[in-house]
Amino acid sequence: MPKVKLHVDGTIVEQEVKDNANLVVLAGIRQFPKLKYGCGMGRCTKCTCQVISGAEALSPPNWKEEKMLGDKVNEGYRLTCQLTIKQDIELSQENISVKPLKKQSTALTK
Repeated sequence: MPKVKLHVDGTIVEQEVKDNANLVVLAGIRQFPKLKYGCGMGRCTKCTCQVISGAEALSPPNWKEEKMLGDKVNEGYRLTCQLTIKQDIELSQENISVKPLKKQSTALTK
């Protein structure tokens, strides 16, 4: 079973999870404490984390992560609601404040 290490609110939560677990689902049923999350669908960015180690075991960022986080995905930021945990991983939600990217207006001005 993979071990997850989460840095959040000045503490470290270390816990084993089942293979292919989703941390937001586990947090929602009170089986993974302290994880910050919101909608669970990749729309609100409240579950944004930075991957400290173990990124190679994750699937590449999906379109929701790219849309909501923009260039932050290149800096190791991910949406925990979109991650499937298959191997040991270390994540941080310390000092992360990511707002959903605003849609840019394509209207032309005169």
